[in-house]
Amino acid sequence: MRKLKLQVQTTVDGYMSGPAGEMDWMTFPWTDDISAHIDALSASVDTIVLGRNLAEGFIPTWESGPESETQESIDWMNNTPKVVISNSLTSSPWKNAEVRGGDLAEIVNGLKAQPGGDLIAYGGGTLVASLIAEGLADEIHLFVNPASIGSGMPVFPQGSTHRYRLAAAHPFECGILGLHYQPQS
Repeated sequence: MRKLKLQVQTTVDGYMSGPAGEMDWMTFPWTDDISAHIDALSASVDTIVLGRNLAEGFIPTWESGPESETQESIDWMNNTPKVVISNSLTSSPWKNAEVRGGDLAEIVNGLKAQPGGDLIAYGGGTLVASLIAEGLADEIHLFVNPASIGSGMPVFPQGSTHRYRLAAAHPFECGILGLHYQPQS
């Protein structure tokens, strides 16, 4: 069965964006060691899962070929099929992306049951919170940036209690700490 990997950039105080969606706290440029780690994390992935809000910026940004990214990364992001989770869209305005609406657990478990490589979800906030709350992520990869912002959109939904096992921790030269967690059964 395919796994769903959840990859999230976060602050040290657990936020994935500021109160108004700010992400200016993220550490750039990345160093070669974190880029290699993310390449390895993505190697088994053949489907990207996105929430509608993130997809609206994410897909067009990668289609434009951002100058700060390698052509290999741009090609991977553009050529990897995407599933956009949305109950407001009925069809995809993007190439290589399909829209699925309805019950999140049914959608994700249906994707996991299909043959193929792993799935990776990048968020946004509503999708991340829902995947965590419903226990649908098989692996959680937090990239903890060396910044605190005091408030904003938390990675872990309030009122949701889950236990995790630390599978690995990777400090990167740019100051980001990669934490790989797996849910405890």
